[in-house]
Amino acid sequence: MQKRDIMVRQVSRTFALSIEQLPPLLRDAVSVAYLMFRISDGIEDHEAMPPARKVALLDEWAAVLEGRTPAASLAHRVDDLDAADPEVEVIRETPQVLEWLRALPEPFQAPIIAHVHATTQGMARWQQHGPYVEDEPALDDYMHEVAGRVGYLVTDLFALYSPAIMDRRESLMPLSRQCGLALQTVNVIRGIRKDYERGWVFVPRTFMSQAGLTGETLLDPACEPQALAVVARLADKADRHLAHGLSFITAFPRSEHGLRLALMWPFLFAARTLALSRNNPNVLRSEAKMTRAEIGRIVAESKLLGWSNAWLTRAYARLAQPPSWDKQGELPIAQIPHLGSGESV
Repeated sequence: MQKRDIMVRQVSRTFALSIEQLPPLLRDAVSVAYLMFRISDGIEDHEAMPPARKVALLDEWAAVLEGRTPAASLAHRVDDLDAADPEVEVIRETPQVLEWLRALPEPFQAPIIAHVHATTQGMARWQQHGPYVEDEPALDDYMHEVAGRVGYLVTDLFALYSPAIMDRRESLMPLSRQCGLALQTVNVIRGIRKDYERGWVFVPRTFMSQAGLTGETLLDPACEPQALAVVARLADKADRHLAHGLSFITAFPRSEHGLRLALMWPFLFAARTLALSRNNPNVLRSEAKMTRAEIGRIVAESKLLGWSNAWLTRAYARLAQPPSWDKQGELPIAQIPHLGSGESV
């Protein structure tokens, strides 16, 4: 296995699984793009780093992408951070990552640089803004910077690979943004506790105030019913974005099975994670997680049937059904949905 692929797996085994479904040219391009986004994300998400330093490093990374600063300069700026942290390792390998970028066909390089640069600047702006979002438009702005632009880039890269997708690019672009917002809204829900503990609250203040909550009381056990109502409101928002995400994936040619799988798995995993988060008090205590059995079933059945839009639509509907929780956040009955293939595909 190449060093690049090992690095991708170290920072996200789930995403690595999706990348491995792509044809070789796209696998190379998406892997490099992913690692470049992770350089930005590793800076923005570092728990021990103060905001001012994050902004300085994000600005330097933007300068590297513009060709104004050598990549080694950014790599040396994190020499004091934990070398065992895979996220830090990606930042330290910035010169190598950019070598992999330059090895790609030239048409693939420009969109990667442009979208990663825009995301990096957006992250720096939000670090300067502070650890809160005022309302839903502000949340959408944040999520666009960290996830919506990823959807744009994936669409651009897939369009460069496939003339059939290039013909649909303009209609796919807004749907790709919605798909990114869907995945990120689920991340906001799943990470409520972890983000809170590092000083960030991505739940809009307007959502909290309308439920009688503040950032300080959001995770107060005495306010759990109100907090779960806020989570339900975020989940409804995620559902709206996911509906567009479904349209995004079904718009891809059925003959491009590997590309569809690479998009489908994060989408279906998000749909199931969202369902597990609804009315689940564990979201406020830690996070809701899929079981390995659920992941394995989705992967196995989609490999056989993911070419079918009818199957995908049914699978999404079944995975999106929330289970029933008791007050301790336990499932009284095992509820792993069978995605099914008995109907016409």
